[in-house]
Order: sequence, then structure tokens, then C-alpha cells
Amino acid sequence: VCEQGIRDSGVACDLIDLQTLVPWDRDAVVDSVNKTGRCVIVHEAPKTSGFGAEMAASVQERCFYALEAPIERVTGWDTPFPHSTEWDYMPGPSRIAEAIQRTQEA
Repeated sequence: VCEQGIRDSGVACDLIDLQTLVPWDRDAVVDSVNKTGRCVIVHEAPKTSGFGAEMAASVQERCFYALEAPIERVTGWDTPFPHSTEWDYMPGPSRIAEAIQRTQEA
């Protein structure tokens, strides 16, 4: 899904697929943000209180002066998970592409 979103955005991006959250590969993310000046975090959990918020805070603390755009988060909606409309709830390629493009335009 992220790979398709990157293709749809038309922007060359680093894609870091975290395999673990504890511990998460903070150094790889920080290195990428310091190189690109941008960060888009994608995860399926709701935006509020999701792990992406912790990642965004950590990236902001370590990369504040390198950031050229606000950190974007593409997440599930802040609603109960609707099993019957799962694909509308999950972050899709179009939402990911839009977030990538917003970081480029900032």
C-alpha cells in the first residue's frame, strides 16, 4: 500500500518498514529524516494515541532543525474499527500520496 502511494505521489522517497515497535529502528528513521527533511508516518491504528504519535514526537525531538515540513501521519480514523468497511478505514494509496505531496509543497 505504501509502495503504491509513493508511486502515485511521483516523489522519490525512503520507505522504512518497521518490523518491530519495541524497540523500533529510531536511528534508521532519524537518518532518513535528516537526509530528506521530511517524514510521513503510516499505520493502521487510530491517529489519537497511536504509536505514530510517539514516533512523530521522537523524530521531532531529534530532527527539529532538519525538518523542512510538518510531520504527516496517515492513519486509521478515530472511530471503532468497522469490519464491514475495512478498506475505507485503513490508510490507502491515495491518502498516502496526498500526505507525501503535502510534505513536498510545504
